Amino acid sequence: MGAMTRPQKLGDAEIAAWLAAHPAWTRVGEAIVRAYAVENFSRALAFVVEVGLLAEKHDHHPDADLGWGKAKLLWTTHDAGGVTSLDCSLAEASDAAFSAYQKRP
Repeated sequence: MGAMTRPQKLGDAEIAAWLAAHPAWTRVGEAIVRAYAVENFSRALAFVVEVGLLAEKHDHHPDADLGWGKAKLLWTTHDAGGVTSLDCSLAEASDAAFSAYQKRP
């Protein structure tokens, strides 16, 4: 089995269109970033672990920053030099995981 083909960097117009459809996300340099508000540190940690497991399945990992009541994700594809379709897909998956996570007690 050969190496997985990595996606190509998206153009500025493609990234802007994606951001317009996902207003919770912002562009910071060559990455897309979102901060999530959570109840406390343990919930922030649990959410980041859940995203980490998702990332492992796709062999593509965000930068994650967490603290009491917050978790921030930054998606970029380093070997492509910026945001790719994989980053956008995993940002959407992160949002879906967060929505499901919020419904848990």
